[in-house]
Amino acid sequence: MSQKKIYHLSTCDTCRKILSLLNLDNVELINLREQNISKEDLDFMKKQTKSYEALFNKRAQKLKEMPDSKKPVKDVDYKKLILKEYTFLKRPAAIIDGKVIAGNDKNAVEAFIKAFGKAL
Repeated sequence: MSQKKIYHLSTCDTCRKILSLLNLDNVELINLREQNISKEDLDFMKKQTKSYEALFNKRAQKLKEMPDSKKPVKDVDYKKLILKEYTFLKRPAAIIDGKVIAGNDKNAVEAFIKAFGKAL
């Protein structure tokens, strides 16, 4: 069974721009503001990327506002924060047929385009 899910924020210009490049037929789009990532999906993504830190948005405004003593240090800290607050998940984040893509850097965008094809 092929599974295609993209976690994104509908209000994020960067997410919208990336999604506009993709063919989203048969893709489950999940707006993080309405539904945070499930523990199962996060654990699956961690297995693929080898750490929760790789899925963590280090540019999140809420991270900048945190005192240093509360900032994540261990992988388990990253997991807790991502599950608690959607803003800490790198966006967009996708599960495509067992593979994971997260973020909006050049390599991630190229991987999204390769995985989903270009929109017509």
